[in-house]
This record gives sequence, structure tokens and C-alpha cells, in this order.
Amino acid sequence: MAKLLRANAHHGAIPGFKRNMLLRELIPSAGMSEMTMGCAGLDFMVFGESYFYRVPNMWGETIALQQLPAINMRVKVGGGFVQLFADGKEEEFDQDEIVHVFNYDVEQNVYGVPEYLGGLQALLLNEAATLFRRRYYNNGAHAGYIFYTNDPNLSEEDEQALQEQMSASKGVGNFRSMFVNIPGGAEKAIQIIPVGDFQAKDELEKVKNITRNDIIAAWRMNPALAGIIPENSGGFGDIEKIDRVYTENEIRPICQLFNQANAVLREDRRFAWREPPETTGNTV
Repeated sequence: MAKLLRANAHHGAIPGFKRNMLLRELIPSAGMSEMTMGCAGLDFMVFGESYFYRVPNMWGETIALQQLPAINMRVKVGGGFVQLFADGKEEEFDQDEIVHVFNYDVEQNVYGVPEYLGGLQALLLNEAATLFRRRYYNNGAHAGYIFYTNDPNLSEEDEQALQEQMSASKGVGNFRSMFVNIPGGAEKAIQIIPVGDFQAKDELEKVKNITRNDIIAAWRMNPALAGIIPENSGGFGDIEKIDRVYTENEIRPICQLFNQANAVLREDRRFAWREPPETTGNTV
């Protein structure tokens, strides 16, 4: 899941944007800094879970929370946690040393699961379409083809020269070209037979747009907040209202999940969340 963040522009940007919205709501404290919540928030968006180490004082009170990278954390059988390191070493933690904030999964309650998993196939298709078009243009001829000739007068030296020229012009993409000489053939002496073509201008755009919509739907991200250019003159509407509604329905519930980490801090070390702005007008 961490590597897939680099597979698509929207999928890579949205978790960071939602983390920034979470930080906007945070009122930091001595027990929870912006950096700690920022790292934990990004972990939660990407992996569906975050881990905090409870930093104790000499009386056993939790005076600060230290974020532990979720990608390295494992839940031990029988209770407790272990952190894996690149050099093969491990550090174990007791159950009460860690605060595990996670997104509940209906199939298990050991690890958190992100909610965008339903959009992974669209994400991979979006990446494949981009890579295909990139390799298509990297290829010198922009398409694979069979160079066919039935000229009996073509010498072996000429054949070799043509093959070398075609090989030299071929790009580094997926497409390959072939040279075939069939003496005694009828009618046309030389033919170019296309093998793969991607000339339809709207095919890539269709794939990119459809998969992009699936990706932002999987993230439950409003198009106005996802950096999408509107296709109509009216745009997406009032961006301030969109931001307010999205914050109330998506970001603040995540804030509530992180309150379980706040509860273990000593009272004078607890963080808080920004009060929602007052709205005017009638409500239904």
C-alpha cells in the first residue's frame, strides 16, 4: 500500500491532503505535537491504523505520545506489539505501552484496514494506461509493425542494412518490429502491417477519467477538493461549503477516533480539536 502511493497522482495526493485537514483541526499540546499527529494521521489514511508509544514519567503517567511507523508495527499473538527494524532487530512493547488507533474491519479486529481498497483495481488500471502511453511514445515508431517485402531482387546486404536501421530506430518500450522477406510474392513488393496501435485520441482519456473517478470515490473525496478541473463553466459550487461539509462528515469522525489516544495523556498534556465554525441561515 505504501508503494501504491506513487502509482497515481490523485491516490498519492489525497492522503496527504486529508492529513493536512486533520492537522488544521488540531490544537497541539505538550503531549501531542503537530509533527506527531501529522505522521500518525498519514499512517491512518494510508494503512487504516496508527500507533503511539506512551512516554511515561517516573510515576507512570503518560506525559507524551510518540508516533511509531505503522508499516513496521505488528500485533503479537497473545497481546502486545513488536516493532520491526531494517537490520532485522525487533523491539517488543507490552499491551499497555501502545495506543493502537485503527479503522475497524468487519473480518478481523487485529489490524486496521483502509477504506480505499475497493478502488485498487482502478488505481492499477490508471497506472497501466499511463505506462502504456509513455512506452508507446518512447518507442521510435509509436507502434509495432511487420515490415514485409516480397522483392526477389533484394540482396542479403540490403536486408541486413534494413534490419539494422529498424533495430536502431526502435525505442525502449514494449513494441517490437520485424523484417520479413518472401521472394516470389505477388502484387505489392513492400508492405507495412501494423501490429499494435493506440491512435484513438479519446481512449487514454476515457480510461484515465473513469479510473480517476473510481479512485476519488474510493477515498470519498469531493472532486472540488481533489484538484480536478471542472468541465463546465459553473464549476463544483461553493468551495467553502464543500470544505465545511466534508470536514464535518469525514475529518471530524477521524478526530474522534484519535481521542482514544488523548484519553491516556495526563490531563494537562492533552490536545484538543478546533471548534467547528458557526453557520448562518436556516437548517433542515
